[in-house]
Amino acid sequence: MSKPIQEKFLCYVRDLFVFSTFTGISYIDLRNLREDHFYRTEDSKLWVRFNRQKTKSECIIQVLDLPQQIMDKYKEQRVDDRIFKVPARSALTANFKKLAERCDIDKRITFHMARHNFGSLITLSQGVPLESVCKMMGHKDISTTQLYAKLTRQKVNEDIKRISTSIKAKYEIPEWNRDSDNVKNIHYGQREQDNQYSD
Repeated sequence: MSKPIQEKFLCYVRDLFVFSTFTGISYIDLRNLREDHFYRTEDSKLWVRFNRQKTKSECIIQVLDLPQQIMDKYKEQRVDDRIFKVPARSALTANFKKLAERCDIDKRITFHMARHNFGSLITLSQGVPLESVCKMMGHKDISTTQLYAKLTRQKVNEDIKRISTSIKAKYEIPEWNRDSDNVKNIHYGQREQDNQYSD
């Protein structure tokens, strides 16, 4: 997100990916996204509601500040009521390869990764309940959402293993504090009450 990109189209492709990362909206649903899908609640929060093309399930998502900024950035470029003029998949794929090279990402980027980012990094790993994520992503069955939760747990486990390995040799109890004999008669700040229960 912070990598400066001068080419306008490449920057546009990156912005669409980021928009999807922060909304969970898939490629085909992003192409179908229109002004009448958006509404504001009494507290002035912007929401989007639509039925997914793939499953026909309803999605209800609060639009966070970052995706709102992306929408505003391209508002003047609209030719109809569609929010974005989404390029063909082939154009996205070709430019994702360029983005990966520019950002030193050593893996193949796909648009669906943005949706995975939303399901795992943006929502579940931040403590959003599984049921809420299910509704936001338009899953018909919560078991589909649970796959994202499983991936999130796996990521946490991998991170913890990496941390454990990296700090293993860095931190240890000092030699002078390793003697277990010095804790045998430790006083824990409680008064001796030997006679409390005497007759």
